[in-house]
Amino acid sequence: MKIAVAGASGAIGKSLIPLLVAAGHEVTAFTRQPTNAAWLEGQGARAAVLDIFDREAVFAAIREAAPETVVHQLTSLGARDFASNTRIRTVGTRHLVEAALASGVRRMIAQSISWAYAPGESPAYEEEPLDLDAPAPRSGTIQGVHALETAALEMPEAVILRYGLFYGPGTWYAKDGFIAEEVRRGALPATDGISSFVHVDDAARAALLALDWPSGAVNVVDDRPAPGSEWLPQYADLLGAPAPEPMPGAARGERGASNAKAKRLGWQPRFADWRDGFAATLG
Repeated sequence: MKIAVAGASGAIGKSLIPLLVAAGHEVTAFTRQPTNAAWLEGQGARAAVLDIFDREAVFAAIREAAPETVVHQLTSLGARDFASNTRIRTVGTRHLVEAALASGVRRMIAQSISWAYAPGESPAYEEEPLDLDAPAPRSGTIQGVHALETAALEMPEAVILRYGLFYGPGTWYAKDGFIAEEVRRGALPATDGISSFVHVDDAARAALLALDWPSGAVNVVDDRPAPGSEWLPQYADLLGAPAPEPMPGAARGERGASNAKAKRLGWQPRFADWRDGFAATLG
């Protein structure tokens, strides 16, 4: 299959590109930085530098790549540029979808998040609504996610991957990541808020499998949603950081998510429990 991957040099892309090539797909890998091109081509992809905010350039790039599927893994989270990340979800996704439709592409796989659901008392399922009534500042995140998912679903076929919190190489939770530094400083309290995690390699594997999944949203998270009071002390201990201060309460929407649908579709994470994944990546 001919596949175009936007965000090919990000945390997920670095795991996904080798998987796609190994599976025999012809991959065009879009990246913002020319310095990433050599690595992408070394993995067997055709690298192309692309500014997702340049609408004409996006149309030209998709037309040249002539993919059957577009995989959208673009973010600005590595640089913690939240305004740019929202713009990617809104403007960038719109450009990708319109360019794909103009070139006759039928299918899109798009990265979303699993903590955008409306509040609830148990882990969220895909049929539940997004938190469209959320107050600021959460409303900005939800509106960006809603715009991304709505645009992607204009494609004849679209799979929305609602990922959990990424950990592993290149993520905020890596040893050299933003969250690790915050924990070392003692700046992150252990709350009652529940999170769902997923290792980047498991997330990439889901994107590969999603090439054959039916349209719709799928939570891509591990088996064990956990409150901060449980996962954060273990994470801090593995880093050799001070024990976090407990803080009762949770932020809106911190409920975790169920991976039952993804598992029915055949996805089995290597790290089904963040405790094993944290130990393997941080220990």
